[in-house]
Amino acid sequence: MRTMLITIGLILISSSISAQQGTATDVFAGEIAEFIDALPRDAVSDRPIRVVNVGNYRVGVYGVFRPKAFPGGPNFHRVETTEIYYILKGAGTLVTGGQLTDPAESQPGSTSLRGSGIENGTSRRITVGDVVIIPGHTAHWWSAIDSDIEYLIFRPDPENRLTLQ
Repeated sequence: MRTMLITIGLILISSSISAQQGTATDVFAGEIAEFIDALPRDAVSDRPIRVVNVGNYRVGVYGVFRPKAFPGGPNFHRVETTEIYYILKGAGTLVTGGQLTDPAESQPGSTSLRGSGIENGTSRRITVGDVVIIPGHTAHWWSAIDSDIEYLIFRPDPENRLTLQ
């Protein structure tokens, strides 16, 4: 199942790239595993594996390690970029939608807001093989983590904010 979903995601990205530029970009399973295994284990790591230009927007493939000891806080990105999570290892409770409580900029001039919680969001248990699509301008938060989590984030970026890799 994991291989099939990764392949589908890569085919969608590759199809879009090839339609725009006449070529494709590959991100192979071995490269993904090596990349995620090398991420720091003492904090949430969300780093680009590959970001490419597909014509009038960019698409990024990111590797994420989220330790059980530090699930991170609720956030809200004030951008159009959608995040598509594909869970490789681990499980937890993900809350999306609703309103951030006590919102504040994560740093001056940032496009992200942080909060102390989410009110009126949708909570669901997420585990290996699950896919969640989080549109831009949507609050989201891992409210509980059962174990360390490793996942991919596919980010279609119509605002071309992602840095090319």
